Amino acid sequence: MQTHDAKRVAIIIETPMKRRLVAAIEEAGVSGYSILPVEGGSGRSGPWSREGQVGRAGGMSQVICVIRPDRLDTLLEAIFSVVERHIGVVTVSDCQVLRAERF
Repeated sequence: MQTHDAKRVAIIIETPMKRRLVAAIEEAGVSGYSILPVEGGSGRSGPWSREGQVGRAGGMSQVICVIRPDRLDTLLEAIFSVVERHIGVVTVSDCQVLRAERF
């Protein structure tokens, strides 16, 4: 089966910023993404967990996009406009997709 090159962009961001991030992604022309809750982790400030938090304001979310490689720079510029002043981790990795026409 033939596969096609793509880029997987994953952004972990504070949940209250999720709506603004999704708007920036859509403005960059990306219509496909998935949003996942982040249960916990560890970073510069040490370990943290969603457990015991009241409400969603203190939580983190992950937004994942799979795009054609030629769309990467436009998407990263849009993402950076949101995450540059907030807690956030952006990763980019190479991946393969089966149906290139969907991206």
